[in-house]
Amino acid sequence: METTTITDIDSLLGVWAHPDDEAYLSSALMASVRRASGRVAVATATRGEHGTPDPDTWPPEKLAGIRAQELLESLGLIGVDDHQWLGHADGSLTDVPFEAGVAQVVALIERTRPAVIVTFGPDGMTGHPDHQTVSAWVTEAWRRTGRSGALWYATTTPEFQAEWEDLHRQLGILIDEEVAPVTQASELALELHCDEGLLDLKYQVLRAHASQTAVLEEMLGTELFRRWWATEFFVAATPGTDAG
Repeated sequence: METTTITDIDSLLGVWAHPDDEAYLSSALMASVRRASGRVAVATATRGEHGTPDPDTWPPEKLAGIRAQELLESLGLIGVDDHQWLGHADGSLTDVPFEAGVAQVVALIERTRPAVIVTFGPDGMTGHPDHQTVSAWVTEAWRRTGRSGALWYATTTPEFQAEWEDLHRQLGILIDEEVAPVTQASELALELHCDEGLLDLKYQVLRAHASQTAVLEEMLGTELFRRWWATEFFVAATPGTDAG
């Protein structure tokens, strides 16, 4: 598989389901593209208003505002000011008419004309239905706009899974353990390992999503939390890829 370097990416579009998806899976990539003077745009389908085990303390209308502010703060740390909300309810993306979701992403692609688009693979990384739906929208929109740029899916490697599988099971991250994405390193479009400076920045970006990450850092300890997503992995969609 031919790999890509950061300097090859003059424009990047990320399309994700919830605030903090982009931070875990692509913030080092976004920061690297910005440092190389590239353009970065991000779209988020929902405000993640149901992302809490304690909805009494954090009712959806309150959490939505908090998570929206966290996202803008985290993107600001990277130097990304092109962000768009797609305006859907958290947990409801499978109920959105497929054509409506695809049309929103088509409009994003036509506006930003990215060299690379990043999103979830069909697996949704964790098996989350919102993630899988966004992947389907983006894949179909990429096809309809002529595949003029590359489409990359966030993925992991066998080595990453071996190191972190027990933790993911402990945290209950994988909704469907059968769909966890695994790509051999030789098949990756990009494997981006954070040096200390980039990892410091990614750590701050993740910490900006405090409503979601503070409890994880406390549970894991700062060193382990920093190391957890210190490498980002992407695999290119093939020309025959469709929305499934």
